Amino acid sequence: MSGCIKNRYDFVVYFDVENGNPNGDPDAGNMPRVDPETGYGLVTDVCLKRKIRNYVETVKEGEPGFEIYIKDGVPLNTSDFRAFEELNVDPKDVKKLKKDDPQLDLKLRDFMCRAFYDVRTFGAVMTTFMKNGLNCGQVRGPVQLTFARSVDPIIPQEVTITRVAITTEADAEKKGTEMGRKYVVPYALYRCEGFVSANLARKTTGFSDDDLSLLWEAIINMFEHDHSAARGKMAVRSLVVFKHDSELGNAPSYKLFDAVSVKRKEGIEYPRSFADYGDVEVDESVCGDGVELIRML
Repeated sequence: MSGCIKNRYDFVVYFDVENGNPNGDPDAGNMPRVDPETGYGLVTDVCLKRKIRNYVETVKEGEPGFEIYIKDGVPLNTSDFRAFEELNVDPKDVKKLKKDDPQLDLKLRDFMCRAFYDVRTFGAVMTTFMKNGLNCGQVRGPVQLTFARSVDPIIPQEVTITRVAITTEADAEKKGTEMGRKYVVPYALYRCEGFVSANLARKTTGFSDDDLSLLWEAIINMFEHDHSAARGKMAVRSLVVFKHDSELGNAPSYKLFDAVSVKRKEGIEYPRSFADYGDVEVDESVCGDGVELIRML
């Protein structure tokens, strides 16, 4: 594996949805998430990280160093215990072990970073396994994402559906179909912003250049292996990356983000496809002085 990244990165992702629910809100009957004051659609960072995790798990299945810590059906403590086994640590002897090796907590944390890609990338809270005070620590990851927000306000639609498969035999004697509902967004283009800290990668997780390349690949393809009827047609449309030539960066993130924009074409009131928008534009005057623009997509 290559060494830790040496450069800070800031990036902007545009993705869209057509006739689907990109991120249901459990507090609102699984309706698409909406900012109630403005009507703009929202997709949580947790949702997007799940897509990235799923992609990495798919393409790196069984490869050492690319396991996923937060995954369906695997308790966190089960993964935590992997570190104890690796270092031959018996939780019953934690007081003696910590006295003999003051760096034990760091060794447990470092193993988790080496073994699990999402810990190395996004960080994790691994303090739930606390027998006699022993745990794998808390890691702040070098890669962070914001909530995605739609470029224009959205109007979710509630669609009534029917099915011929009746739930119970008693109901089957009374009716031939059952009714249901699903929510869709006819079309929306979303924007997410992200940060990659070389400083945290060096100090904490060891996030490497190879990990970074995999991150860009996963972002670009995060919907390609995650299609479902509920989410409709989703695709990443643009990935704009700003590479700083130093570990701590050469320009404020907000100035770089403000330089990236996309607008509806003239005469389009209700966008129904990505073609209804113009190109993703970048004001390249923010570059230079140690900042390089890279259009990944």
